[in-house]
Amino acid sequence: MARSKVYPDAPAALKGLTFDGMTIMSGGFGLCGNPENLIAALKEDGVGNITIISNNCGADNYGLWVLLNNGQIRKMISSYVGENKLFEKLYLSGELELELNPQGTLAERIRAGGAGIPAFYTRTGVGTVVADGKPTEEFDGLTYVRESWLRADLSIIKAWKGDTEGNLVYRKTARNFNPMMATAGKVTIAEVEELVEPGELDPDNIHTPGIFVQRIFEGTNYEKHIERVTTRKRPAMNGAGAGEEV
Repeated sequence: MARSKVYPDAPAALKGLTFDGMTIMSGGFGLCGNPENLIAALKEDGVGNITIISNNCGADNYGLWVLLNNGQIRKMISSYVGENKLFEKLYLSGELELELNPQGTLAERIRAGGAGIPAFYTRTGVGTVVADGKPTEEFDGLTYVRESWLRADLSIIKAWKGDTEGNLVYRKTARNFNPMMATAGKVTIAEVEELVEPGELDPDNIHTPGIFVQRIFEGTNYEKHIERVTTRKRPAMNGAGAGEEV
């Protein structure tokens, strides 16, 4: 009988997979679609000297920031420093290595890693510091820079729903980098808001097939913080609610 992919919680799902110096892909964009339970479990695990591949490194006090603040991250491979003051401070002081990528290039490097494509060429970054030290080649009279794939020892991702076979469905923009990262880790752990039985998900709407997911669990206590709350006033209207902010 095949071994179950289902684990009771994040610490159990991480057991036996972490080691100092490992590379981890972490899904999410800003604070949207973050594997909150797994990030907290990594902090408690204490694994250090990590290279993190992620669009950004959370925001002050939230997301991957907690690992950065805990001194567990050696290097970030990302596309956005954002408003993370700690990220900026550690990079400028030389305490954190940073490999900064154009966002589309980062996404394609991850996709290439999952697809088994070691390298590809892109126009993005040609003539800038992004291309420094990288091979270039001309195609149809234009210069392209060669970028290499990204792969990881572990991918930690977040989905809306999943079944016990590891099939996943994401919700709206929380999909972001999660599907690509699921394909590019030696081991992928998915945390989901709702875990269901096989057959309960519409097969035509599965975003990540279970073949890419080795471990899965139903997460708890999702906070889903918003990095920057922007509000506007409602249009003027008669009666209650006029002028209220949304």
